[in-house]
Amino acid sequence: MSEKKGWGSTVLGWFVVQDEGSGEPVSGPLPPGGVRFADDIDESKPPAPAPEAPAFVKAPPSAPGGKVDFPGVFEAAGVDEEEQGRVKKAADLLNSLPAGTEPAVKKQIVEASLTAFGVAIEKIIEAGVQEIQALEGYIRTGSADTQKVAEEAQKRIADQEEEIRRLRKVVEERISEQQGVMRACNDKKLEIQKVLEFFGQEAVARVVKDSPKLVEPAPPERK
Repeated sequence: MSEKKGWGSTVLGWFVVQDEGSGEPVSGPLPPGGVRFADDIDESKPPAPAPEAPAFVKAPPSAPGGKVDFPGVFEAAGVDEEEQGRVKKAADLLNSLPAGTEPAVKKQIVEASLTAFGVAIEKIIEAGVQEIQALEGYIRTGSADTQKVAEEAQKRIADQEEEIRRLRKVVEERISEQQGVMRACNDKKLEIQKVLEFFGQEAVARVVKDSPKLVEPAPPERK
């Protein structure tokens, strides 16, 4: 484990750390300027500030449906095709070796092959770290943009909910007002109806029929 800790202390905090046993990322804060392994976790310590990700030289591509255009991301971060090719060549060599090959043997084979191809190990490391930085920057850029979209959406939702509450109140008040109007008008109709009933139904019907000012009510529909 001492060898891994020594390696971890040389790399930056935006490297992905995995538990050796499970292969899962280890939770918790990373130490300043270093990567933390499973047995290094100390939850009592406050999280260390994350290192700053590099800026993009141009706008990185979008990721519709979560599908990332990795060459486009690397290019946007200033990692050119030649640099990307170095990392890919090393990755292809590693992936071509049998799974049970000893790490020391793997290292020997890959380094010998890369030297034969005329690819400097330092250039591969430099390009690989650039790609890691680019991906971290892409994550952070996307997270910041997502947060902004979420905040704007929440504000719009809150505004819409407030407008819905206002409109519901308007409708409720209008319904209540109309119910009051109906009650008041019906009460007044009953008062006037008493006067008309005094003169009799036939007299009222005759006046309604003969007067150009009045509208004779339609007969009730037969069911």
